[in-house]
This record gives sequence, structure tokens and C-alpha cells, in this order.
Amino acid sequence: MDAGVPFQPLPPDAPLAMPTQSLRQTSPHQASPHQAPPPQSSQHYAPPRSGRFASAPRAMALRRLLVIGGAIVMTGFGAREMYRVLAVNGATPLAVFMLALFVALFAWIALSFTSAIAGFASVLTRGGQRLAAPGALPSTRTALLMPTYNESPSRVTAGLQAIDEAIQGLGAAHLFDIFILSDTTNPEVWVQEEKAFLDLCRQTGGPGRIFYRHRANNTARKAGNIAEWVTRFGAAYPQFLILDADSVMRADTLLALVRAMEAHPDVGLIQTLPIITGGATLFARMQQFAGRVYGPLIAHGIAWWHGAEGNYWGHNALIRTIAFAEQAGLPELPGRKPFGGHIMSHDFIEAALMRRGGWAIHMMPGLEGSYEESPPSLIDLAVRDRRWCQGNLQHMAVLPARGLHMISRMHLLTGIGSYITAPLWLLFLLTGVLIALQARFIPPDYFPGNGKSLFPQWPVIDPVRAMWVFIGTMALLLVPKLLGMLTVMAHRDLRRGCGGFLGLLGSLLLETLIAGLMAPVVMLTQSIDVVAILLGRDSGWNAQRRDDGGVPLRDVVRLYRRHTILGVLLGIGAWAVSPYLALWMLPVVLGLALAVPLAALTARRSLGMALRRIGLLRIPEEVHPPEVLRRAQALARTSAIEPLAKPAPNSVSALLHDPALLAAHRQMLPPPRRPRIDPLNVALLTGIAQLTEADCLDTVWAALTAAEKIAVLSDGPALDRLLALARRDADPIGRPAEIAR
Repeated sequence: MDAGVPFQPLPPDAPLAMPTQSLRQTSPHQASPHQAPPPQSSQHYAPPRSGRFASAPRAMALRRLLVIGGAIVMTGFGAREMYRVLAVNGATPLAVFMLALFVALFAWIALSFTSAIAGFASVLTRGGQRLAAPGALPSTRTALLMPTYNESPSRVTAGLQAIDEAIQGLGAAHLFDIFILSDTTNPEVWVQEEKAFLDLCRQTGGPGRIFYRHRANNTARKAGNIAEWVTRFGAAYPQFLILDADSVMRADTLLALVRAMEAHPDVGLIQTLPIITGGATLFARMQQFAGRVYGPLIAHGIAWWHGAEGNYWGHNALIRTIAFAEQAGLPELPGRKPFGGHIMSHDFIEAALMRRGGWAIHMMPGLEGSYEESPPSLIDLAVRDRRWCQGNLQHMAVLPARGLHMISRMHLLTGIGSYITAPLWLLFLLTGVLIALQARFIPPDYFPGNGKSLFPQWPVIDPVRAMWVFIGTMALLLVPKLLGMLTVMAHRDLRRGCGGFLGLLGSLLLETLIAGLMAPVVMLTQSIDVVAILLGRDSGWNAQRRDDGGVPLRDVVRLYRRHTILGVLLGIGAWAVSPYLALWMLPVVLGLALAVPLAALTARRSLGMALRRIGLLRIPEEVHPPEVLRRAQALARTSAIEPLAKPAPNSVSALLHDPALLAAHRQMLPPPRRPRIDPLNVALLTGIAQLTEADCLDTVWAALTAAEKIAVLSDGPALDRLLALARRDADPIGRPAEIAR
């Protein structure tokens, strides 16, 4: 750190009110529709809440009619054909139930299909950048927020250092401040974060521009972390951008976002399309290939018909601070977990509330330079999905909120449907098996009713029509993949980056095959999660694994044995009924029966790297990575292989043997509790009681819980006691061993 720059962990407070929003009534308008913005800033005023946004594309009603209306027409046609399949001579209760499931699931697929068609047209016409505002450097200051929760500190700071160096390279360092907002609950990781923050400041010349704050009380999780920053520092920054722990963004992309927001005062949020990169395991490489080839098509499609009523994915998005503070204060949902309490999947809700408050929400899928990473294995995806599933199911309590735009409600329904459809698919499959069993083992009633009919009613299902319904449904699922491939083929650089025509085709076939086998595994996992959540089991809040996807085989067997058993039973049952039923069920049966080897093999780094070497599942960003991504990956690799000569046994020893770190830690401690004002900290009181009677640091440190360790490390007198115990353990005469030597 520069000797002439004083250590400044945080800037001066700039409070901004962030009132909690009501779901039962809309908040009062804070500016009249014709109110001019204050002369000192065009960024801090509320736009009109009715009428067309100046930033909105034209003909939005027609666009939505084409996409939604087209999906409705297709669903109606599919429902009619399925009815003819199931009810040639009358519908049984099972057939009616299966038809209802089919209509709901087909509507989901049809909407995705029509949206993909819109995306295909938008990509070919190079849409998706209509908010772009070319020009010089922006005129306002932006905060880059990095919320972190028990993540690898070196990994987090590697990305931030790469971004900061890129910003400095464009001469824009004075326009961006970086905040590391820690909600970490692991005391060892917390102290490592502080050290990584100091190193980052030294390496970038960042004191006064790069800040760090640790929040000991993790109220409302990530949403509460961001809200705390807004209420404490938000007034100093017209806009802020939220990064994820694996996020990297190009400097020119950041500047383009800020210019776009400055040029469109009605915009409250601009979401980029993060491209998945950095995949090493087979699973992660499949995810990044699918995201690179199909993702832009999907993003362009939803941007085309969402318009100014877009969505928010929680990171890699620029947000107008006043819009967020005014409208995005999340209420606490009534009831107990998993549906009550703090909102977990907050991003959809925040976008819906900002749009309700009169702010435009846009996506810019054509703006390149936004990157993220994928979970490394099917198991890690399941862990993340379990948390997201609970958060999305909470949206059912927000759906009836007053004043939400129709498209915002569709976003919420989409979030719910992304998990509810899994048990619906499972029910659909099981219902089909039951209908087959009924036809095979239950004698039909050829003369129902009074039995006086002259002609029998044959229990027939139209097999030819059933085949065409199946083919049509598969076409709706596969055509968007082919369209994604065509959009890549249309651009020479993208085509070469994906391995040319043969490499792209081979990758598409491989990804489709493995993804098809994994689909029933994910379906059953999500179905189990939905049932567990509906039964009241909270998912908790766990840090996400982001590197190696390797998992011991016994753990894979333990997690996926139910999938294997169900797959084998379905296969046996289908074969007992009919070989034709067994053939129809084969993709589902194979996927479930092979769940264990699928999960184990796709988590292997060696297999993913072998496919990369032969040109499969490649993406342009790994063939010719942008400089910021290359730099972030190099910094992460360097920090991962740097040897630790004498790793500290615990965070107290780490502080004791690093005077600069200890001094910075003391300076970053929260203010002491105010008697009779602040609530008692039970963890701190318990920790102090144990420290008072302790004679050995190792013993008391092992006895303290994580919450108690965080509490005593956050308290000045308790920290002094910890350091005294550490010195006593290091040297009987009371000096650190290094000093004694």
C-alpha cells in the first residue's frame, strides 16, 4: 500500500433512505409526471409511472401478441391433438388428468419456442443494443459491489484486480469505486478476506477507491447485504453494479452500461448477458457451451418482447441507486420458513418492484464483455438449485402484490414454473405408465352404462397420433438448439471459436445426448426438493463450490441411489407391460438408471479437458480469451499455487504474526455496543465468558462456535484477550516465538 495514502477501509457515510415496500398497496409517487430533474443531477429523479417509457422499444403490444399469442395457439393445437390421442371413445379420469398435465407442460415449452424464434430474428438483425450511447467517459461515479459469503478470498480479489486494472487502462479509475461486502461467517475466511483486501489495495494502488466491510449480522442474506450498503453509502453514487464471486466484466462494457444509464433517465436497471466461462469439468464445459450457443438466442428473445419490463438475474447488472432505494426495499414475508421470512430469490422481486414504481428494466443481450462461471458438477448444481427452488417458490406469496406489471408477474410465474414443472413432468410420466398398466391388466368394459348398446366401445389410444404429438413436442425442444447453432454459424469468429462446423455439430450432438440423459435426473432431484420445501424443510444458506467438481464415489452413490432404483423399477415395469412402452420410456429409464456414473463422470476435470483438446465443447472465450478474463484466470492460478511457508493454525495467530493485518483489522472493527440501545449479542457474551476462564488459545478456540469466534474477533477487549492467549502459547515469556528468536 502506498505510504502516502492513509488506510481507508470505507468512505464517509452517505445515507440514503430505503423504505420497506408493501405488497398490498403501491407506494406513493415521489415526483409528478412532468417534474424536471434536479439541476445538479439527472440521475436522481423518479420518472412517470404511466404511459410509454422513452427507452421502450416500439410495437411492444404486437411483439407480445406474437410471442404469447403464438404460444397460446400452439398450446391449443397440442391440447386438441393430445385429447384425440387419449380419448378416442371417451376420456377416463386418468386420461383427463394426463391431458391437464400435458397442457400445462406444453404451454411452458411453446412459450420458450416462440420466444426463441423472436430471439433468432433479433440476433440476425443484430438487435439487443438499442440503449447503447457511444461517447466519452461517463460524467458520474459508479460503485462496483462484490457481495461475498465464505468464498475464496484470493479468487474474489483476482477478479476484482483484473477489472480494476482494465478500468485503469482506460483512464477511468476515478469513475469507479470497488466495495467488497462480506457476509462471511467463517472466522478463518474473514481474516483471509482482510489480508486479501490489503494485498489488493497494494497491488492496484487502490486505497481510497477499493473498500472492505464485514457484516457480522447477516440479516436478510445477500439482499440485506446490498440494502445495508445502499442505506449507508448509496447517496454518494448515482448507480452501482453488483458482481458475483465468479463475475468478471470488461472495462469498456462497464463504461457502456454507465453511458446508457446516463443517456436514459427513465431506466432503473440494465441487465447484461453473462457468458459462462472457465469450465474444466465435463459438466461445466457442457454448461458453458450451451450458454454460449443457446444463451444469446434466449436472451435476445426475451429482451425483444419484454422491452422495458425486463428482469434481473442478481448480478452483472447496473442499477440506478435512487430507483433501487425508493422501490426495492423488500418486506419480510409472513409465516415460517420455508415460505415466510426474508425473501431469498430477491432479484426478480426487486425488478418487479422497481418497474411498479415507474422505472424501466432493460436487458442488453448484445453488449458483450460480461462473464461468470458454472457449478462444476451435477451435485453442485443440485445444491444451488435447492436454494433457488425455495426462493422461487416464495414468489407465490408475491404474485398477488398490487400494482405489478403483467410481464413482471410472468417473470415470477416463470421462476416458480422452472421448478414446479419438474414434479409435473414426473407426474405426467407416471400417469402414462398407469394408463398403460390399466390397459394391460384391467379388463375393459365394452358396454358401459346399462349394457344395452348394440355396439361396443373399444378402449383405443391412437398410436399414430401419439407418435406425431411426441415428435412435435421434441421438435419444440430441439429447434431452438438448432437455431442457436445457426446463429453461431452465421458469424465467422464465433464459428471458429466453437471448433468450426464439424466441432460445433459434434459438440451440439454430445451436449444434447448427455443433457438428455441428465434431464430425468435433474427432474427427480428438483421434484424431491419441491416436496421437501412444501413439507417445510428450509434449504439454508451454503457457500457455492466453484472449482473442482470431483466428489467421492460413495457420496455420489448416496445422493443418487434413489434415482437409480426408480429408473430400474420403471424399466422393469414398462417391459412387463409392453416392449413398446419400454422403448418409449427408454430415455427416462436410462438417465435415471445411469445417474451415478453420469454424476461421477461429468464431474471429472480430466474428461472435460480431453474433450477440449479434441475440439469439442469449445467456446470462443477460451480459444481467444479477452484480456480481463485472461488476467483474472492468471491471478487466480497464481494465488492457488503460491506456497504457504507457515500457514497460521487459526485466524488469531494470523493476526498476531502480521502487524499490518492486525492494525487494519482493529481499524475495521464495528463500533462497540451502545448500552440500553443495541440488543445484547449472546454469542459475544458467551465467547467472553469462555475466554475469561481460558488458559490456552487452542483449547478455547476449538470450543467456540463459528458465531462466537466472529463475535469475539469483532470486539476490541475480546480480541485483546485472544491475542494475549496466542502470545502465551507462542512463547512462555509472553512474546511471539518469532520475536523471541
